Amino acid sequence: MEHYAGLDVSLELTSVCVVDAQGQVVREAKVTSDPEALIRFLFAQDLEIARVGLEAGPLSQWIHGGLAAGGFETVLLETRHVKAALSAMTVKTDRRDARGIAQLLRLGWYRPVHAKSASAQEVRSLLTARKLIQGKLLDIESGIRGVLRGFGLKVGTISRGRFEARIRDLVEGQAMLETVVGSMVAARSALQAEFAKLHRALLALVRADPVCRS
Repeated sequence: MEHYAGLDVSLELTSVCVVDAQGQVVREAKVTSDPEALIRFLFAQDLEIARVGLEAGPLSQWIHGGLAAGGFETVLLETRHVKAALSAMTVKTDRRDARGIAQLLRLGWYRPVHAKSASAQEVRSLLTARKLIQGKLLDIESGIRGVLRGFGLKVGTISRGRFEARIRDLVEGQAMLETVVGSMVAARSALQAEFAKLHRALLALVRADPVCRS
């Protein structure tokens, strides 16, 4: 008889519910949120698991890839669709969510989400890190301008390459401002160097990608 396993994934533990073809709960457990631990648990049940499902989320790509590599047909479920399907539950718990996901799998009432490849996840992490550092870099530059503005010192329109020299000229001879703004400038310089590394890595990927080059 076919069985269906629903996973409700949290950072530390995953609620697992296995139901049979009639919708009866066969197994329930809390398992470490790790693909190997989940594979061991599912194999230990000695049941014919037709499909394993989990919502798309922060750990889902990793767990999905591990379960698929372990031989399980695994699907990522679209989060909003799952939320709508389970909205009738008066009390929401991880255990109930796992049960609901298992039933959605059994009935086929779910919308699958594309699982990103490892290389696609790497590119996404590069883009995310680059954007994060760029944002912090701009925050620090705005912060420096704000500190100096309080003392009537206006940076004005300046190129990024001449920014640091302009700031040092403005605070020269003012010991406290040299200390305060000097630390902010040093932090900006470090962020700028790291941003440049990620930007070069991104450009290298673009040059090597036939789609981007076409």
